[in-house]
Amino acid sequence: MAKLIIDRELCTECGECVDQCIYGALSLEDDGLTVDVEKCMLCGACEESCPNEAITIPDKKAVVQADRDSYHGIWIYAEQWESEINEVAFELLNEGKRLAEKLGEDISAVLIGSGVKDKVAQLSGYGAGRVYLVDHQICKVPEEELYAKILSDLAETYKPKIILFGATALGRTLAPRLAARLGTGLTADCTVLDVDAEKGLLLQTRPAFGGNVMATILCPDVCPQMATVRPKVFSKGDSDAGRTCELITHDAALDRVKTKTRIKRVLPKDSDGEVRLEDAEVVVAGGAGCGSKEGFALVHQLAEALGGTVAATRPPVEEGWVDHGVQVGQTGKVIAPKLYIALGIAGAVQHAIGMQSADMIIAVNKDPDAAIFQLADIGIVGDMFEVVPQLIKQIKEKGLVVPTKQ
Repeated sequence: MAKLIIDRELCTECGECVDQCIYGALSLEDDGLTVDVEKCMLCGACEESCPNEAITIPDKKAVVQADRDSYHGIWIYAEQWESEINEVAFELLNEGKRLAEKLGEDISAVLIGSGVKDKVAQLSGYGAGRVYLVDHQICKVPEEELYAKILSDLAETYKPKIILFGATALGRTLAPRLAARLGTGLTADCTVLDVDAEKGLLLQTRPAFGGNVMATILCPDVCPQMATVRPKVFSKGDSDAGRTCELITHDAALDRVKTKTRIKRVLPKDSDGEVRLEDAEVVVAGGAGCGSKEGFALVHQLAEALGGTVAATRPPVEEGWVDHGVQVGQTGKVIAPKLYIALGIAGAVQHAIGMQSADMIIAVNKDPDAAIFQLADIGIVGDMFEVVPQLIKQIKEKGLVVPTKQ
């Protein structure tokens, strides 16, 4: 069994290791540096930070590997709201099946809610070989603290090798809570997933340094390996209604679970009947080339003529021309509409991440060398303030069938 060893003769009680320990396992007492073995996760941060090499964990690697070998399977968190499963769960199941096949593991879904048992068949249809179900009245409204406790209990009991979440509002707050409870790592907003089958490692790729490089991140020492993935990054594949799965109903003694918060009431957001940007089939987006809030009005006009939804790059949002909720890209939403029209958008990689999966991309830009033309199926070199009014006129006069790739 690995343990942390402190060489009292070498230790100068500088406190560097105490500052580096995120688990609060180390402290300086009257009798010197002490370690709380209940809190220590043997992560090695103290060993690496000690300037005098007074701390060692001699058997850490052997124990870590032995412990990793007890973890199996890929889990997908099947997020739901009012008993409707978020589409990103099906997208992750489709990708998870590919990863599981390469690893020689199975693919499972975790479903937490109230009155959601009838959704198990839906998860099975999209590829879940096993579903872990927690169905209880207290879970009716997704609440991060409660759900993190439930997921932690499940993970500690069944030991999954990999857990994947959708990078939704809930997933982005729930996943880090769970990672902290399990003492493992988490890579957020991945755009590519793969595995090293020989080593059993999840290769988690995401944009870094403002999108200028793509970083592949590993979690080689601890399990489960965790990542969040934005909606629409992967396709959800086809459902097979005849597929069946194993059902494991987990009793977490929820009546006795205590949390610091309770959600008493949820007020629905009034969408005025608008189509969510993530679900829109036609999207018209504007960039810095719109010039002003008044110039951005052309984006609204073209979207209205096409029956589409408005989107934007980061500059119009920062300028206050539109709300952040319509931003597409690395720091916004990832979408995959049938038709995406880019007006006055340069096409930086930070924006491309959010829209490059569209079936058809049409770009209008004055700069013939704009990067957006590398992504576009149809490119129009010209002033959007001259081109767009003509487009709107033609649409109104002749009508338009939204084109898609064959």
